Amino acid sequence: QVQLVESGGGLVQAGGSLRLSCAASGRTFSTYTMGWFRQAPGKEREFVGCISWKYTWSSNIYYADSVKGRFTISRDNAKNTVYLQMNSLKPEDTAVYYCAAVSGVRQGRVREEYDYWGQGTQVTVSS
Repeated sequence: QVQLVESGGGLVQAGGSLRLSCAASGRTFSTYTMGWFRQAPGKEREFVGCISWKYTWSSNIYYADSVKGRFTISRDNAKNTVYLQMNSLKPEDTAVYYCAAVSGVRQGRVREEYDYWGQGTQVTVSS
């Protein structure tokens, strides 16, 4: 029922920035926990960050230690879109980035928690 489409990936130099978008279908987007994961060739898909609305006035956001302080997650419920702003990119950030969604407020840090996944968008960081 929920369709997710990522965009915004590309090639960037180390230290540069990219902004990924995840556009979602559905009428209950604001009630979903939205996550970002990434997967490099030969590696497991790893948690990047997630966002949910535990309170009406504030988002509940978690980040992996590897991206904390460099990446920022936000969402625009009116546009059914979640964003991943990536700054100070490193070659180690090179991966396919996936958007994921699950209904309700969840921990959101494990792949198995999510019911819906996008196709992914490639991010390549050159040194």
